[in-house]
This record gives sequence, structure tokens and C-alpha cells, in this order.
Amino acid sequence: MDKPRIGLLGTGPWAEHTHAPALAAHAGIEFSGVWGRRPEAAAALASAHGTTAHSGEVGLDALFAASDAVAFALPPDVQAPLAARAAAAGCHLLLDKPVATTVRGAREVADAVASAGVASVVFCTLRYAGATAAWVDEQAAKGGWFTAHAQWLGALYAPGESSPYAESPWRREKGGLWDVGPHALSALIPTLGDVASVTAVRTEPDLTHLVLRHEPGAASTVTLSLSAPKAGAGAGVELRGEHGVAVLPGEWGSALDSFGTAIDALLESARTGAPHACDVRFGLRLTEILAEAEAQVEAQAEVEAQAEAEAEAGA
Repeated sequence: MDKPRIGLLGTGPWAEHTHAPALAAHAGIEFSGVWGRRPEAAAALASAHGTTAHSGEVGLDALFAASDAVAFALPPDVQAPLAARAAAAGCHLLLDKPVATTVRGAREVADAVASAGVASVVFCTLRYAGATAAWVDEQAAKGGWFTAHAQWLGALYAPGESSPYAESPWRREKGGLWDVGPHALSALIPTLGDVASVTAVRTEPDLTHLVLRHEPGAASTVTLSLSAPKAGAGAGVELRGEHGVAVLPGEWGSALDSFGTAIDALLESARTGAPHACDVRFGLRLTEILAEAEAQVEAQAEVEAQAEAEAEAGA
């Protein structure tokens, strides 16, 4: 690809503030267009960045035809079927995390990518931010880690907070497990190994605890929420092992810069044919782990509801 053409699916805040500006500013690509479910939103975002607007089924096919790759800024379970369709049309994929919130949906994307022979990258932010990406690579190369703790505590739904991302229906429904869980796993899996088993417990509001057993034997804990008090919000990873203690850098840099690095990673994978470490297969693995955790949380809720009903009946 001489100057690859990359289109964008999505017109929400994440697309407006990160994806579209990064695509428009990238000197190595042509920003080939914006597709949105709302024609007026697609037109506004495309106009702001000097590209073409698309909407509807015809517009979707037109954007695929005009693009060598497409980036996604859509809810995960809207993203997944459209990503499979884009891969079948021969487009490389720059996916958002999570790829999907069902294993079936994520697997369909992974299968479509494999069948089409296209490249894929999943945008787990800290894997592309300069300082944090280097830290993950360094700790993975060291090895010898015994245990770790990760916490991603957002205040998106804390009292008094207002954020455009809080208006996202899928985030409100799925909570921190699915929105910030991929970030934690994207640091823990490369450094401690794949997850062999997960145990999940949730307390309200939206506070999920995971205990992970990694292969070949390390263990980690993860705490996730989008409803933490503002004063108690924060994110971090701490590793402990034969090298001592390693702490994830607190400065992540600009999301625009990180997305630009993700674009570079996709272009490199497409050029060389070498899969990226954070590709759709990794995205599928994240979905498998989070889906198992969600199933445990839902089973826990059913047991508690049954116990409460029995207690009320016996009162």
C-alpha cells in the first residue's frame, strides 16, 4: 500500500475526540471517509476533517470499497458484525476494545480476519502509549513475576460527574468489567501469562473483583469499576517477583498519540503479514475471560436473589 486509505466507523465522542483527529493528522495515510448510523453526525464529523460522509447500508459498502483498512469507534456488539463484514470486504481492521461482549461475536470477527487474510489491531490504550507499552514489554522480557494487582477505578458514574462517555448505553449496562477490564488484562497477560482460570465477585455499585490464575502458575487480582468516588479513582498495575516490585508508569500521554501508534502497528502488520501481539485473536481471548467472569457474577446475583426471595417468603 503506497498511501493506505483508512476509513472510520462511528461518530460518537470517542470518534470525535480521538479516532477522527488521529486519522486526519497521520501523514502516512489517506483518511478515506466516515460512516455513521446518523447521517447528520457523519456529515459533521467528515466535514470537520475534510473527508467523505457515509451512512446506511449503501454507504457502508461504499466506505469499505474506498478503504484499505477501517477503524471502529462503535459499541462492541455493533462493532463485531460490521468488523466481520469489513474483513470479508478485504479491509484491515483497527478495532476498539472489547472486540465484542460475547464469545460468539468476537470469534466471528477472528474467523473473518483469518479467512480474509487481513491484518488486525485492537486498541487497548496502554499497549500503544509510549511509556506504558515500553513498560509492559520490559516486564514481559524480564519474567519471573510471582503475583500482580491491577486496579482500574473510574468515576464515570460517580455523583456529580458529567462526561459524554457516561451517555453510552453499553457502558452503563456492562460497567467496568467490560470497559476497563481489557486494559488490566492487556498488561497482565503479557507479563504473567495467559489466564488459566478466573474467579469473579461483584459488589454494588459496579465494583468487580477478579482473581486470576495464570499459566504457568502466577496469580493476580484485579479491581474494576466505573462508579468509584472521584477522590478514590485511579488506575495502576503492580508486579512482584524475583526482580522486586515494578509499577506501571502513571503518565500515559495523549490518546491521540496512542491511536497514531496503533495506526502504525496496523500498517506494519498489513505490510509484513506478521500478526501484532494485540490483534483480534488477543481481543477474542479478552472476551473469553471477561465473559466467564460475567457469567460468574450473574450466577452470584441469581443465588442472592433466590436467597432474598426465600427469606421474604419465610418472614
